Amino acid sequence: MPNNYIPRTLEPVLRRAARQFPAVVLTGPRQSGKTTLLKHAFGDTHTYVSLEPPDVRAAAVADPRGFLALYSPPVIFDEVQYAPDLLAYVKEQIDAQRSRAGQFLLTGSQNLMMLEQVTESLAGRAAILRLLPLSQFEATGRSEARLPWERRHKHRQGESGRLDHGELRSSLLRGWYPELVADPSRDTALWHASYVQTYLERDVRSVRQVGDLTLFQSFLRALAARSAQLLSLSDVARDLGVAVNTAKAWLSVLEATFQVVVLRPYFANVGRRLVKTPKVYFTDVGTLCYLAGLRDAEHAVAGPMGGAIFETAVLSEIIKVVTHRGEDPQVYFWRTAAGSEVDFVIEAEGKLIPVEAKLSATPRPPMAAGITAFQSVMGERAADGYVVHPGEISLPLAPRVRAVSFGDL
Repeated sequence: MPNNYIPRTLEPVLRRAARQFPAVVLTGPRQSGKTTLLKHAFGDTHTYVSLEPPDVRAAAVADPRGFLALYSPPVIFDEVQYAPDLLAYVKEQIDAQRSRAGQFLLTGSQNLMMLEQVTESLAGRAAILRLLPLSQFEATGRSEARLPWERRHKHRQGESGRLDHGELRSSLLRGWYPELVADPSRDTALWHASYVQTYLERDVRSVRQVGDLTLFQSFLRALAARSAQLLSLSDVARDLGVAVNTAKAWLSVLEATFQVVVLRPYFANVGRRLVKTPKVYFTDVGTLCYLAGLRDAEHAVAGPMGGAIFETAVLSEIIKVVTHRGEDPQVYFWRTAAGSEVDFVIEAEGKLIPVEAKLSATPRPPMAAGITAFQSVMGERAADGYVVHPGEISLPLAPRVRAVSFGDL
């Protein structure tokens, strides 16, 4: 176990799942800490086997039953998407001892391919959990902290979560992948360049046939430039000179490998959400800054993309905190024809929580206008709203709207 292990909110959820299900599937983007977490939590009880090396993969494919006999449970199979056919034989072993929990712990960085195999082979036999990059709570040693709207105590006016301006700017540029958080001396641009290249070579080619990696990288940068905006794939496709169906397929690859989050507008009618234009955000704000060509923290926040970068960071925090509890975050955006809008609407416990991200460290009452409009339209379904800002103060902006610091996320 590494000395610089950072406790993850998902760890108790993972342990609980392993006590209740024969198999646990842990998915998430590369380098989010899946292997580290499993080795930390189960290294003393489970054999660890990576299916990434070609010789190990070949052995698993050539003789699955022999391979499982060699590595009998309890066992961790890392990067199981490299040998998806193994899952049918894992099912066979589970069914022989159905009541035995925690037999197989499986990881994969590709949701699309792996979950299709999981649903076919391990339906009802596996708990499926996701591990994303570190949340700010985890990075600062507060892995059990709650989001502002989940806390029982009322906020008081005054200082909110502390996050030094320089520290915040640096974090936005670096992102929250564990390697970069654990070792601040790592070269940020070099790390992200390597990450994107590795991701392109390994994941994209194995999930979908992408003939021109250079063109796909241009697609990534085009998405980065449109972060937090309404996304017209036909416009992106036209600008790049590719078919719209190609752009759709590439976006699905990015979703399947946890690189982007596609946010849909909130409508009470679920069918309308699916047909309306979505927004796209990168899962990690450091990836966004790298793809947008930003290498200086001050320029990133003060430049034309500052608002989109901060908005991405706020959404990412909300999604990571909820996901790392083993829950599925229900987050949307809200926009009316008249021009009223709210960045994020979180659906939780039958209520709709409106949240705005504002880059100004000096919160003012006009910042609450979109939220109060939303509360007026939604009536009793709308909960108290929050304006998240990079400063250190917490104060009311309207009767049911409070400004809170990014440090409180």
